[in-house]
Amino acid sequence: MSYKSIAVNLAIDAPPAAMVSLGVELAENFGAHLIGLAAADVPPLVATGDGMVYEGEIMQIQRTEIEKRLAELRADFERLVPASISSEWGQTVCSPTRFLSVWARAADLIVTGGDKGENVYRTVDIGSLVLGTGRPVLAAASHIEHVMANTVLVAWKDTREARRALTDALPFLAKANDVVIATIDSERDDGIRDSLADVAVFLEHHGIMARAEFIRGDADGEHLLAFASSINADLIVSGAYGHSRLREWAFGGVTRTLIEESSINRLMSY
Repeated sequence: MSYKSIAVNLAIDAPPAAMVSLGVELAENFGAHLIGLAAADVPPLVATGDGMVYEGEIMQIQRTEIEKRLAELRADFERLVPASISSEWGQTVCSPTRFLSVWARAADLIVTGGDKGENVYRTVDIGSLVLGTGRPVLAAASHIEHVMANTVLVAWKDTREARRALTDALPFLAKANDVVIATIDSERDDGIRDSLADVAVFLEHHGIMARAEFIRGDADGEHLLAFASSINADLIVSGAYGHSRLREWAFGGVTRTLIEESSINRLMSY
């Protein structure tokens, strides 16, 4: 199994070189076709205190500015991608999250920057992207140009989402030097040990040798990140939203912590 088509998102307000370099490296490593994507939208009309709305002229100016920036990103992408890489480009004026979700049907892997943006008209909502694409999403660490994936941490929980993430990450796991399957064992449940053993056997069938670890403490994202740091992991693989997204938004959760943590590469599936 390998990724044969990789879509990389270029944020409209960020320098593109690092993300393009990352996309090129991944395409080379996996022998994949590379799709460069960029999008941003014009905010809707807003009512003023007098009940009026901003004139269409303002919206047109914003649209023109977006189209100009998208053209610049396309030029950068085509300049930075070597001729040896099969590639194509897509751009539009619309929500970047929606645009990537549409293009997901043409890709095995979606790659985007890991910073959590506040402007939904100009940045990707990683949580919505993971939930809506049906594809694994690689949220890259800030300003990174390489995903070495030498040490990969698989955050295991015996759920559908975690099983999906494990399978989606097989191309990375197959190239890793060290694969660690870890679970937060707050209840010392024998069933958890059995599930870890089963996962290790599953990976062995794919030619991947992995070791199992137990993380003591509460089941939260901070414990997971601390453990990832202790083993020098450069990629975390995780299922997303084992609880409802509303619950994670209100009370916190591993997925929310991972989305907000931009210092490490995260591959998430739902």
